[in-house]
Amino acid sequence: MEKKLRLIENDAWLEPYTEAIEGRFQQSRTKKAMLTKNQSISLSEFASGHLYFGLHRTENGWVFREWAPNAKKIYLVGTFNGWQEAPSYQLRKLPHGHWELTLPPDALAHEDLYKLKIYWDSGEGERIPAWATRVVQDPQTYIFSAQIWAPETPYVFKNRTNNKANEPLLIYECHIGMAQQEEKVGSYCEFREKTLPRIAQAGYNCIQIMAIQEHPYYGSFGYHVSNFFAASSRFGTPDELKALIDRAHELGLSVIMDIVHSHAVKNEVEGLGNFAGDPNQYFYPGERREHPAWDSLCFDYGKDEVLYFLLSNCKYWLEEFHFDGFRFDGVTSMLYYSHGLGEAFCNYADYYNGHQDDNAITYLTLANELIHEVNPQAITIAEEVSGMPGLAARIEDGGYGFDYRMAMNIPDYWIKTIKEKIDEEWKPSSIFWEVTNRRKDEKTISYAESHDQALVGDKTIIFRLIDADMYWHMQIGDQSYGVNRGVALHKMIRLITATTINGGYLNFMGNEFGHPEWIDFPREGNNWSCKYARRQWDLVDNKNLTYHYLGLFDTEMLHLIKSEECFQKRPIQEIWHNDKDQVLAYQREELIFVFNFNPKESFTDYGFLVEPGAYEVVLNSDDKAFGGHGLTDDSITHFTNPDPLYSAVNKAWLKLYIPARTAVVLRRKN
Repeated sequence: MEKKLRLIENDAWLEPYTEAIEGRFQQSRTKKAMLTKNQSISLSEFASGHLYFGLHRTENGWVFREWAPNAKKIYLVGTFNGWQEAPSYQLRKLPHGHWELTLPPDALAHEDLYKLKIYWDSGEGERIPAWATRVVQDPQTYIFSAQIWAPETPYVFKNRTNNKANEPLLIYECHIGMAQQEEKVGSYCEFREKTLPRIAQAGYNCIQIMAIQEHPYYGSFGYHVSNFFAASSRFGTPDELKALIDRAHELGLSVIMDIVHSHAVKNEVEGLGNFAGDPNQYFYPGERREHPAWDSLCFDYGKDEVLYFLLSNCKYWLEEFHFDGFRFDGVTSMLYYSHGLGEAFCNYADYYNGHQDDNAITYLTLANELIHEVNPQAITIAEEVSGMPGLAARIEDGGYGFDYRMAMNIPDYWIKTIKEKIDEEWKPSSIFWEVTNRRKDEKTISYAESHDQALVGDKTIIFRLIDADMYWHMQIGDQSYGVNRGVALHKMIRLITATTINGGYLNFMGNEFGHPEWIDFPREGNNWSCKYARRQWDLVDNKNLTYHYLGLFDTEMLHLIKSEECFQKRPIQEIWHNDKDQVLAYQREELIFVFNFNPKESFTDYGFLVEPGAYEVVLNSDDKAFGGHGLTDDSITHFTNPDPLYSAVNKAWLKLYIPARTAVVLRRKN
């Protein structure tokens, strides 16, 4: 290439890998040109498989199409024909492995159940169509079937949201089924009516919904997908999901979907595992077919038909349900032949050693390009742990086009610190480095914990901090030392994580108020109980419990972030750290953030060099309203003290009383 890609210009350490970086960029451009017939059509026009394949009602009746190159004979069977192989419901074979069936208007009806009966050289089997848009499970037999969803009056959206106004992104990661108080599987309607108002009132401006794509096993958290175009029916109907998204937009919330394109469930009858007698129709052959850690199947991103399927899937959710974007799950697994397992990723050579799946990289690049072509305001986030350079850099700069990448180092750091270090060993310099350690040309989503840290077998931050005292001493007035410590650190951990963002901040549902215990979906091992697959909202609603303090602090923290225009773009400047004192201070323009992680010692007249002026307290973790001790008078204005030694650099001393285990935010008054 004549001109060096900006990704390399921005990072001189990437120079030795120029050939690999430029090669990946060119591969994505070559593939795009091929798919779009040298741009005679757009990428969006190419990714319209959902408008061709699957079941569609037409002016003259119905048309059904499927891609099954290994099939010899296919029938549409269902409740409309007694599940029998009727000649009038036999598909005819078209070129390129396509099959088609046209039917009169009265042959099918809304809510009819159906499947495909497929014959191939060595066998036969019932299959749910790959492009099915609704799949339901029989409550008695537990058998899944596709269902026709063609109501006489389709849902009409009333609201859209301006995603660009929702910056910085303040994401509430949520799960429809476990969002209710009762010990059962929640619904789209319940979430719309009960949970959405909570989220908006708490100050979040975006929801990230998990487990939308249909999955046979509820306990997989939605990550073993069987039907990629079907919204999970265990939560309700497609129209009810649309109403949920519409209401979220009305409340000013963007809605992104946790999309799973990194792998698929092994199931053959419900999924794509052996669709038409060909186990490799959608998946890699040989050893690469099965994921060694996830008990699932890996897509063959080198096949144009697979790209067609997955790219169309992205467009479908954007256009049909008005999702505002996606958080792509398992990107690390896609990028490497090893799926990232057992790799340390210590230096740049680990990203360009030939062990990367360039087909998957091409797919991710095209997916990002497509999504932003369909909706220029769309949001894409990569869940990626290896630190692959360029993931959230622009495609034209040599990147892969994601808007954000998850800062997965931060929750790992917090858990490791809490588990392995006593409070006296917490070092502010290390903390500050960890929450700000990222590539300058890529935006990130910072978070202290997500659903990953809440799963059974692990512990949330609050549970690690307080442990058994959560069961006995969360009543206001009866807090133990452990509870007071946990509440104080919970606030400080969140505050420093959220206020050092360069893109956005994420929290998992309920963790903002320190939801107790873990998440354990109903399974045989717990007697199919939903006791730990729900959210106990009454805990935060009860003003006699300490959870209320944490919830209120979280809301005020987000309010502070949103009150500052383009907060996430303001430069972060460290003012001071002293690991012996365990004190840290940094600023973002007129905002000053001061943390005292010291568990024992409070400091009087602790000084920091800042811009001269008057400063007012805008948030204090020690405020009694947040369960603190209220040891400072936050109504007073703090004036800086001049120092001739620093007048030339326009600095003066801001001196504060900072109690142990507290954090305070001050704003310079104009």
